[in-house]
Amino acid sequence: MSAESLRREIETHNYRYYVLDAPTIPDAEYDKLFRELGELESAYPELATPDSPTQRVGGVPLAEFPKVVHRTPMLSLNNAFTEEDVAGFDRRVREALDRDAVEYALEPKFDGLAISLLYDHGRFVQGATRGDGYTGEDATANLRTVRSIPLRLRGSQPPALLEVRGEIVIFRADFQRMNARQRERGEKEFVNPRNAAAGSVRQLDPRLTAQRPLRFLAYGLGDSGGASFERHSEVLDWMADQGLPVPSERATATGLRELLDFHRRLADRRDRLPYAIDGVVYKVNRLADQQMLGFVSRAPRFALAHKYPAEEALTEVIGIEVQVGRSGALTPVARLKPVSVGGATVSNATLHNEDEVRKKDVWRRDVVVVRRAGDVIPEVVSVSQAGPREPSDRFEMPRACPVCGSEVIRIEGEAAARCSGGLFCPAQRKQAILHFASRRALDIQGLGDKLVDQLVDRAVVETPADLYQDKKVNVAALSELDHMAEKSAENVHAAIDRSRRTTLARFVYALGIRNVGEATAADLARHFGSFDRLALASEEELQQVRDVGPVVAASIRRFFTEPRNLEIIRQLRTGGVHWEEGAPAPGRKAGAFAGKTFVLTGTLPSVTREEAQELIKSRGGKVVGSVSKKVNFVVAGEEAGNKLDKAHELGIAVIDETELKRMIEGADK
Repeated sequence: MSAESLRREIETHNYRYYVLDAPTIPDAEYDKLFRELGELESAYPELATPDSPTQRVGGVPLAEFPKVVHRTPMLSLNNAFTEEDVAGFDRRVREALDRDAVEYALEPKFDGLAISLLYDHGRFVQGATRGDGYTGEDATANLRTVRSIPLRLRGSQPPALLEVRGEIVIFRADFQRMNARQRERGEKEFVNPRNAAAGSVRQLDPRLTAQRPLRFLAYGLGDSGGASFERHSEVLDWMADQGLPVPSERATATGLRELLDFHRRLADRRDRLPYAIDGVVYKVNRLADQQMLGFVSRAPRFALAHKYPAEEALTEVIGIEVQVGRSGALTPVARLKPVSVGGATVSNATLHNEDEVRKKDVWRRDVVVVRRAGDVIPEVVSVSQAGPREPSDRFEMPRACPVCGSEVIRIEGEAAARCSGGLFCPAQRKQAILHFASRRALDIQGLGDKLVDQLVDRAVVETPADLYQDKKVNVAALSELDHMAEKSAENVHAAIDRSRRTTLARFVYALGIRNVGEATAADLARHFGSFDRLALASEEELQQVRDVGPVVAASIRRFFTEPRNLEIIRQLRTGGVHWEEGAPAPGRKAGAFAGKTFVLTGTLPSVTREEAQELIKSRGGKVVGSVSKKVNFVVAGEEAGNKLDKAHELGIAVIDETELKRMIEGADK
């Protein structure tokens, strides 16, 4: 494929992704096209063009941003906070135009950074921030990194010069992922999407901007370049055809009632929108009418921003309590003097964890800033005014779980403190049972979230051991649950019965011991051979198992020294849960597959893909999804497909399940 063809195809996929919200290829295929174009342009530099997708990232850091004078001012909008304000706006417009009713274009008001984009004969040549409305900052290099900004418009005859107005935003999901990465790196989290978007655009190094998940949404033209339109709604449709992303949540309406109805409907959907909005913008739709109405001071007479209630407010902390989550994490929660935030009354707000309480320095009786953004749980943002700060006002994480009384532990390197009573703590019952029944644990098919909710809420089941008490969980009891016909109840009961026969590795994993995943459970089972030997092992003995260090060993030892855990395990065994046991492993050489990379393809005769993967990984091997020169072995089953062909092409050793097991036996000697 030629460089020009690749460029057109990549931009087409950008258009489908960012404008139509209907991608037609996976991200991996898109990345493949992008790499192909980059390799082609590197080999033949003369093929590269300024508007190539590969030219989005580059340039050296700036000392400062040059100034840009806007061709037409980027003025702000007047705000409305009540329905009476909107009624007054509509009345003034109708009176000025001498009409009984006026048609408006309606759009969401984005909570981002306003920018202006300049296109010369369809090619992006300059991007600037709003600044004071008359003079902004030249952020062209940074804005070129934003993939939703087309470097070349799609139209065949674009205007000689076109100025597009819009907003840079960060979608909610992207913002959460970005903050998750910040937490993993131990770096400061971003406060909100708007501040993160604005700060990203104003980075002096474009390479830093390129790392941020910025999006662009267009809302109008500053200069149409001679293109002729009658209505603002036509402008938005035309911009979408040119490859510029515009909001799908847009409409036209006539009269006050339709304006307010749109505002209410969007408010109902606000939490589910991919981006943050802080209101709705009403614009007189006919452009000739806009010109007639003109401007007053620094705002147009033909447009209004109808804002939603503020999503931040001040209130007093009347106490700090602790909630125990389904996973056992203890979360400090601020009890607040009730306050209206974002249109809802808030009386509780999360403080996340003990470190956050200390970092924000929140005490009882402080006055704090509370935020409620979208469907996010209200949180304390910061302290506005410190209270008396007496010793009794300081928060201390409890040493015992407030629900079950078990020891509260906090492992070094983790932010959350946790209750250690996972198998029996009432706050964790549902999660413990779901984990126990999951596919890679006891694999009780049909025992899902809704069924477990009913079993726990009706006090039929309190611990995993109750599943095996026929007096409690039988076909008759299951049939009484909602949406459970007799046949379904029989199937679930049969699945519980089948799960009584399991393996030691699955049982250990099913217990939900902190820091013990599938691979570690398999290693523990293989090393000790017997459950009783494992349960009685010291921390020193546990650390003889591959990949079990001091933290994991302490977690395992702590679990088996809790009498209530041992009682539930006794009940499980009494209920018929059993497995084959054996002698301790004869000290196989840990990591016998170390440095070896495997690919699994096709259906293996007697083990699942997951089981084969664990067999390899538990011996130090690495399992990857694609065949390359770095792969040592391809394990092929029936219907192996393209990966097998690729292995033959590269001369990589191909083995079957029998040979894999032979290698494993050799590794374990």
